[in-house]
Amino acid sequence: MLISSLIQQANEKWFNVQKKTTEGVQSAKDAVFRGGLIIICGILIVWISIFLYTAFYYAYMPSMTHVRPVHLQFKSCDKDKGVCSFPSAYVQLTKKQQLLMVGQPYKVNLQLEMPESPANKELGMFMVCAQLRSRDGVLVKHACRTAMLHYRSTLLHLLMTLTYSPMMIFGTLEEKQSIVLELFGNFEEDQSHPVTIVYVEIQSRHIEFYSATIMINAHLSGLRYLMFHWPILSAIVGIGTNLFFIVLICILSYLHFASEEENANETFNYEKGESEEEKDMILPGDLGSDTSSVEDTSLLDDIPKSQDDSPSLSSTDPVLSKSSYIQEISSLITESTKEELNK
Repeated sequence: MLISSLIQQANEKWFNVQKKTTEGVQSAKDAVFRGGLIIICGILIVWISIFLYTAFYYAYMPSMTHVRPVHLQFKSCDKDKGVCSFPSAYVQLTKKQQLLMVGQPYKVNLQLEMPESPANKELGMFMVCAQLRSRDGVLVKHACRTAMLHYRSTLLHLLMTLTYSPMMIFGTLEEKQSIVLELFGNFEEDQSHPVTIVYVEIQSRHIEFYSATIMINAHLSGLRYLMFHWPILSAIVGIGTNLFFIVLICILSYLHFASEEENANETFNYEKGESEEEKDMILPGDLGSDTSSVEDTSLLDDIPKSQDDSPSLSSTDPVLSKSSYIQEISSLITESTKEELNK
């Protein structure tokens, strides 16, 4: 007996240890699975936040600079040498329907590279006019600006020539000036007539220049200014905001579904309790019906006995009518019930 009890205790301890080990391994697996799921969801949420901020940045921020070369043309004189018309050019900004962003102010500048030649110095002031037109040729805006070379005295020109003469000899520096004219300031695109063509005309026949360039710069303000000049800080704030709202939505969704599941479980338990109560209420009636059925069977069992007790009736009347047979059965049943009650 002692050995069997020791063996039984050892088996119970071994079973408990095995059960605890299995439960620990299962709990560790569940913890690893939950941790991996949380890490994957966190990485996915972070990437979604980055993608949303990147998409918003490229949709909200305009292109900062558009640069187009200006190829000025003029009519040459038939008899005399020189230019017989104002230099002008049509500049196509884009082949698409629209280049500039609607609602964003832009600055349209013309950059001229002019040599410090005697002709340009004697030219003095000159006029530059520009027109902004749509693809259909509709005039959107027109402007004219004056310009001239920056003045330099003879002494200053001599000193600068002596100072930069080595670079001028090797061709790294030239005697020229870059003149920048602001043709349009704070220009906003008209959605009904988007600008695709710029017409430029220099109203001077004696001007000399190397090249001309149209530069369209976006004039940022507000949120766009912050996003462009402080991109890292703006990215941190934007991604953090997206992350906060996504996590908040996930938490609220989880709480909503969890509450729905709890309500469903409570409803199921309530219905289950009602069904059990109905079963408990039905059981006494079933028992009564069972007892009544038992009594009926006992009464039916007593019928042959009573028939055996009355042989004279069966012998005298072998063939009974239906009504008499029913009366006989009812009388037998009443007699048997009386006997049961007397007992």
